[in-house]
Amino acid sequence: MGVLSREHIKKYLSKTKNEDRLTITPLLDYDKAINASSIDVRLGNEFIIMKQQSFSVLDVSEGDKLKNTIEKYQKKIIIDYNTRFILHPNNLIIGSTFEYIGLPKDLMCYVIGKSSWGRMGLIIATATKVDPGFKGSITLEIINGGQIPIVLYPGIPIAQLVFHEATGTDEYDGNYKYPTGPNFPDFSQKYEEWKYWFPQ
Repeated sequence: MGVLSREHIKKYLSKTKNEDRLTITPLLDYDKAINASSIDVRLGNEFIIMKQQSFSVLDVSEGDKLKNTIEKYQKKIIIDYNTRFILHPNNLIIGSTFEYIGLPKDLMCYVIGKSSWGRMGLIIATATKVDPGFKGSITLEIINGGQIPIVLYPGIPIAQLVFHEATGTDEYDGNYKYPTGPNFPDFSQKYEEWKYWFPQ
């Protein structure tokens, strides 16, 4: 299926049945947010930051200890709107969209960084696919791959969603259901699947 144009995005946003409608709320500036083939989304005000000084390595083979290890390595913070968040070179933070997204079962999207940020070295959404039926704020993995610190502000346009129609009836059934902010990574199910590859 091809990429949805502005016209088709607006049709999905205006469908009358909840289960058929594309929901993006709040759309602060409806006409400005919808581009020729995408919708801009803004940066929320919750972040998970890394505490590199607290330990030396993250090992996914640690099983039951892994959850506690991740929580020691990462810390969730909330900052006020109109407040600066400084992201230093080579640092990663986990944020989320300001908007709450609801995808119908026949629509999926990709999260793509905006070129103006990319030219500053900011890499957005390293896990880019959002499955049909997903509902929640979209988690954004944000890396400063440039040479100088970058100041981010909650509420600014940070990325764009590009939509494709999907065939079939499968929908999102992952670990991160109905998030309203960034979530800590959950390796609990992956551990059982991967444990045969770890040292015994």
